[in-house]
Formats: sequence, structure tokens, C-alpha cells
Amino acid sequence: MRMLCTVTIPVHSGNKALADGSIGHIIGNFLETWKPEGAYFGVNADGNRTGYFIVDVKDPATMPPMFEPLFTKLDAKIQITPVMSAADLQTGIAAFQKG
Repeated sequence: MRMLCTVTIPVHSGNKALADGSIGHIIGNFLETWKPEGAYFGVNADGNRTGYFIVDVKDPATMPPMFEPLFTKLDAKIQITPVMSAADLQTGIAAFQKG
């Protein structure tokens, strides 16, 4: 299932990882390993570094290895939201309309 993963890194943890040089490696490893369809970065309303990733999770058992490095190394907060493409939406609407 396609998911929007919002990864929020607290300022203190992000500053520490930036200072010791690990933040680039941790985020880079996530991108290389999980190959998100999209990856965007910014600052959320609370002023925390935030990454937005679209990933396809085919098996829920992949979520611990996907997210634990972000939890343990960056003290990240992660929010997972199921999402769909426009084509998926069209297919779903057509199925709904057929009853």
C-alpha cells in the first residue's frame, strides 16, 4: 500500500545529528534502501525538520526496519497516512459506482 510518511525530527536531535555528520547518512540510507516515489523536505509548523516520503509498503513487516533507524538515531516522530494515485482513485470510484 502506498503511504505518505511524515518524519519529524526534533530540533535538538537534528542539531546533534547535523553537528556529528550523521543526518545525511541516516536520511541517505533511508532513501537508498526504501526508494520512495517522492521525497520532500521542509520545516513543519512547530519549527522541526520534516521529511515527507511516498513509499509503497507491500508488507507491514517491512515497517520496523524502515522506521527504527529514524526513531533510534534521530528521535523522529513518524506519521503514516495511506494515500493513492489519481489512477487508483479513479479505479476506486468506478468500483464504488458499480456497487
